[in-house]
Amino acid sequence: MASKKIFGIVLAGGEGKRLMPLTADRAKPAVPFAGGYRLIDFALSNLVNSGLRQIVVLTQYKSHSLDRHVSQTWRLTGMLGAYVASVPAQQRLGKRWFSGSADAILQSLNLLRDENPDIVVVVGADHVYRMDFGQMIDAHIASGAGATVAAIRQPIALADQFGVIEVSDDDPTRIGAFREKPTDAKGLADAPHEVLASMGNYVFDADLLMDAVIRDGDLPTSKHDMGGDIVPDFVARGDAGVYDLNRNEVPGSTERDKFYWRDVGTIESFYEAHQDLISALPVFNLYNEAWPILNQQLNSPPAKFVRDERGAAGTAIDSIVSLGVVVVGGNVERSVLGPWAKVASGAYVVDSVVFERAVIGAGATVRRAILDKGVVVSPGASIGVDPDADRARGFTVTDSGITVVGKGERVD
Repeated sequence: MASKKIFGIVLAGGEGKRLMPLTADRAKPAVPFAGGYRLIDFALSNLVNSGLRQIVVLTQYKSHSLDRHVSQTWRLTGMLGAYVASVPAQQRLGKRWFSGSADAILQSLNLLRDENPDIVVVVGADHVYRMDFGQMIDAHIASGAGATVAAIRQPIALADQFGVIEVSDDDPTRIGAFREKPTDAKGLADAPHEVLASMGNYVFDADLLMDAVIRDGDLPTSKHDMGGDIVPDFVARGDAGVYDLNRNEVPGSTERDKFYWRDVGTIESFYEAHQDLISALPVFNLYNEAWPILNQQLNSPPAKFVRDERGAAGTAIDSIVSLGVVVVGGNVERSVLGPWAKVASGAYVVDSVVFERAVIGAGATVRRAILDKGVVVSPGASIGVDPDADRARGFTVTDSGITVVGKGERVD
């Protein structure tokens, strides 16, 4: 990575309405993922692994658990001027909250003025991926562009789900147009069946970013959004580059997972991302020691699998099991169990995601379900087996039949 002063901003104020009820009591970046992680851990791990040592997390919506997680987990040594700091909305520009991601940066310009960096890396807080931002920063500096947008190749049939980058005709590293969810997207020259979709990650020259958000703040018609307003401003001035994730080489990555990126903004995608983790050859590999996804180190005992009083063994197959979990004569298949979850005798958990301290009682069945923190499934009860019955009991059920039980609820 080039020897310039780099500053990281993680945009973590999102409400995450499409993840309800998982976001009823927490910000979207604070939603637990893969057992012991929070969604924000992926963005922060990528930044720290890339060598960034001054990072702020801009928070707003129901941020208590997110702020606590950042302060307890992400402790860098202040002796070397390193920190990850959670910064809530402060109403520095009047009695108002953030009205968009660009406005969040506008209202936090004091952070940039205090540090006076050369380069600012701006990332979202709710995507699952690995990326070496050092390589992107080097490419940004070499290009001479004021802004660079990270992009991942996606099938052209999915173009209407993303912000799509169309490259310049005379320079494939420059953005010719940035279009939001187009229905008539053009394929890439080297891959007509693919488009470049924005990953929501950006690198800016610091002075140009500050100028852009200040000008944007004065526009009454703007939605004050990084992807919708700031990037198109750079594109219109011919000053925006694109960084294809295909150029990124992350240590320890495999051909199977090296270009993995998933926006887990819906219950369906959140569930599917967990399924990507649990196979013998996972689509996304959590066990890459060369580029670790860092998380809170829980003071917890190892997971334990024991026989029940009848001698039936507790088992887990094709599953991720966190610290503190106890499975007593129950069976777990193709599932993720969060810290301190309990599975009792004769219980069956399959194709499910179970958060911290959930309890599945004796003889209970959990199938294609997401159980939030502290959920109790009563002995003999079932969840996820009959979607219509789950809806009648007031639980959230997706179109594909995934049942979600909110934090602390009881299933009888």
